Amino acid sequence: MKSAFLKWSLMASVVVVGASCNKEKDKESTTEKVPGFSLTSLDSTAKACDDFDSYVNGGWKKLNPIPGTESRWGAFGILDKENKEVRLKGIIKEITDQKDRKKGSEEQQIADYYQSFLDTTTVEKRGIEPLKPYLDKIEAVKSLKDLASVTGELQKVGVSTVVGFGVEGDLKNSKMNVLYEGQDGLSLGEKSYYERTDSSTVKVRTEFVKHVNNMFGFASFKDVNPGKTVLDFETKIAKLQLSNVELRDPVKTYNKTSFKDFKLLAPDFDLQEFADKQDIKTDTVIVQNIPYLKSVNALLKATPLETLKLYTRWQLLSNFAGYLPKSFDKEDFRFFSTVMRGTKQQRNRTDRAIRSTDGLLGMPLGKLFSKKYFPEDDKKKVSEMIENVRSVYGERIDKLTWMSDSTKARAHKKLKAFTYKIGYPDKWKDYSSIEIASDKLFENVIASSLFQHKESIKKIGKEVDKSEWLMTPQTVNAYYNPLNNEVVFPAGILQPPFYNRNADDAINYGGIIAVIGHEFTHGFDDQGSQFDEEGNLKNWWTASDRTNFDKLTKKYIDYFSGIEALPGFKINGALTIGENVADLGGLTLAYYALEKSLKGKPEPAPIDGFNWKQRFFLGWAQVWHMNTTNEALQNQIQTDPHAPAKDRINGPLPHLKEFQDAWSCGAGSKMVLPEASRVVIW
Repeated sequence: MKSAFLKWSLMASVVVVGASCNKEKDKESTTEKVPGFSLTSLDSTAKACDDFDSYVNGGWKKLNPIPGTESRWGAFGILDKENKEVRLKGIIKEITDQKDRKKGSEEQQIADYYQSFLDTTTVEKRGIEPLKPYLDKIEAVKSLKDLASVTGELQKVGVSTVVGFGVEGDLKNSKMNVLYEGQDGLSLGEKSYYERTDSSTVKVRTEFVKHVNNMFGFASFKDVNPGKTVLDFETKIAKLQLSNVELRDPVKTYNKTSFKDFKLLAPDFDLQEFADKQDIKTDTVIVQNIPYLKSVNALLKATPLETLKLYTRWQLLSNFAGYLPKSFDKEDFRFFSTVMRGTKQQRNRTDRAIRSTDGLLGMPLGKLFSKKYFPEDDKKKVSEMIENVRSVYGERIDKLTWMSDSTKARAHKKLKAFTYKIGYPDKWKDYSSIEIASDKLFENVIASSLFQHKESIKKIGKEVDKSEWLMTPQTVNAYYNPLNNEVVFPAGILQPPFYNRNADDAINYGGIIAVIGHEFTHGFDDQGSQFDEEGNLKNWWTASDRTNFDKLTKKYIDYFSGIEALPGFKINGALTIGENVADLGGLTLAYYALEKSLKGKPEPAPIDGFNWKQRFFLGWAQVWHMNTTNEALQNQIQTDPHAPAKDRINGPLPHLKEFQDAWSCGAGSKMVLPEASRVVIW
């Protein structure tokens, strides 16, 4: 079942890159301060006031070319690699070395799933035989109702079709869970891949056709030109769908209706049967896009049944490619990793086994990870940091000149209601019912998918469990959940360079405090600001204040839309506005939180020739340093609500007079904007 969850994270996805790990530092810490920033990262030939990213990270980029197994290489991925390939690997090894593991225990599940992924002999021997029950059901389809039945069953194990269900809190009644329906079914992820006519996007479509043809060939399917058939059908779907910018509108995409009326939106595609096969029982559903449902019903009715069956087989094959023999696995990597993102080589099977185990059994692994690698002292320290940011945010609200006192009062109310989670969950979900065997990789994946689906549909019509985590503790990321009005910081990100307990305050404030400020600001960005202190989609603004806010965000949208990240590919300012506002707010809050912490204290001495103000911005640039392939950058621009790393560093800085003062940037510098062009929101 697809997640319909409305949350905003620091990164859309964590990209794994290479790093080494000092295991002794995981076991013990020292009170001795460390530099926290390496001078080897600098490029002295660049000017801080013209291109801050090149100045701060130019040396690092030269020393850290993208490994063949990666499409991006940066701080997030380096830390993620440590967490997985060193820490989780060590945990898994300890478990697999155990002689006796109780059946149904987390240790048994982790060890046996890991082993099943490594058992390539069995995977090769079985071929596509595990798919046969599903393929037989697809082949037996004789009508659209049959198709609804089969695709509904396939949804339970994660296979996409043109529509999908998800269960989350009701945007207008955030305490209760409700069923959502949304558009789905595009293999390339976003409709622009089916519409753009530039050579690089056309190449992606050409390679996609080859990819589908190759996959069907490996499966010994006899269809003629299956790649063209799938592309043509998905192109028709894409034309009917909302863009990723339109999907950001929580009001436009909130269409609550009775299930009885919902079924009438697509009468030829039996939505009742589709839901029944997923064991869904509800009187209410929130529809993302009513015109899409009506149009996709007409499209399905007008499309030959054999085309729909071919498309369904493709979605099945693609979804499980990574668990099939090497020919499928390699071809899936070639297209989705090499063509789409520029990754040159696949990771070794052992590293992939760790990631796959983490993907299916992340919380059981997270329990062990947290116990071993997250000191309770850090939890207390991060709590203090969060309260520091909350205090400064309140002061910033009071100083706003564009907001009225009545709206400020509501903003304070929302800020006060913010809650937070740090490190790991207070309670852990029971996974013991998942049947895992050491020689049945495909069945293990199915069992996990069915478990997750069952857990999801059990929530429909029930009260939201606000203690639930939507990321595992080992994840190098953080998020804001508007429905809970909460910020969440997993243990995985609370490590250098984001949080370095032994570094000077300026580096940490530019790193983890800016991250905390980023997530806080999501509660007041263009989307988050539409939710009240209880997490409900409800206007709490005066009309004039909302107009003022919209003018500021529009100005910031236009600013980012003028940045060309690749030839012919400008940043989509409307898509990235939420993250861009959060970056600008996070930096601002962190800077003034640092300034406040220094009041009444002696001026910190410069370190390596940089004063505390400069080191704050070094800390910011350090956490976003990254090398990226052109293919991954193109994919990010078209699909990701986050701007490219270079522009997350440089983008907000010209709007901060604090940056100009810290680096003594003259009025003619490229990183300086005229006062009238600067955007100050929070």
